[in-house]
Amino acid sequence: MRDILENAEGAEERGETGPGKANREYDKKQFPKRFYKTVSVKEQEEGGFALLLDEKPLQSPGKNRLLAPTLNSAELLAEEWRKIETEINPMSMPMTRLANTAIDGVSQETQAVMEDITRYASSDLLLYRADTPEGLIENQMKHWDPLLDWAAEAFDAQFETGTGIIHVPQSKDTLTKFGMRLQRFQSAYALTCIHTLTSLSGSAIIALALAEQHIDAETGWKAAHVDEDWNISLWGEDFEAAERRRLRWLDFEAANRLLVAVH
Repeated sequence: MRDILENAEGAEERGETGPGKANREYDKKQFPKRFYKTVSVKEQEEGGFALLLDEKPLQSPGKNRLLAPTLNSAELLAEEWRKIETEINPMSMPMTRLANTAIDGVSQETQAVMEDITRYASSDLLLYRADTPEGLIENQMKHWDPLLDWAAEAFDAQFETGTGIIHVPQSKDTLTKFGMRLQRFQSAYALTCIHTLTSLSGSAIIALALAEQHIDAETGWKAAHVDEDWNISLWGEDFEAAERRRLRWLDFEAANRLLVAVH
């Protein structure tokens, strides 16, 4: 499962290695030069919208046609290709990476991806609270409690919270209800975006709230970084950490934009 989503999320590049390292490694590579003049989108008779470079269909790395499910999502992908000036650097094209992962991988494993997202919900970021200091406790309550309240009201999922790092078991009923709600988003594109948002935020609940457009990307990002922002307020932020966060935000915002566009 991790291999399926790794290209889109950079899951093995987070933390110690981080997206900053990924970019530095890409900088050492020779990228193909821009070889096309025009980028266009064409609706297909069998459904979906094809991305065309100089009127020729673009393919995914797996040699499948790069098809987007809606016109809006296709135009987002096309815009990434139009912005290329000289070299085609995949790290500068997060939506295209997501599309490739959806087409080449997730489309064959949608049920497994849904189950993986639901497993995230069983140990969600929002469920593990600080017991001190008071300011951090209040910030967690401010940003996290409304999301848990939304889940309880929207689909009757009663998540249990606890303090510290000791595992807090969630009821089978709660996880079943979360999984049922997730079934609203069964397309490969949607699941790829939701899994990416989950990985980048540490919260499947945040990702689902974004999918349902209950919150916007900025709100979700802020909720995902309550603890980090608290530490920054105390100790400051170094340059490399700030750069890693900036790159994660670009991936997060792109996944959210593409997710909205496919529905």
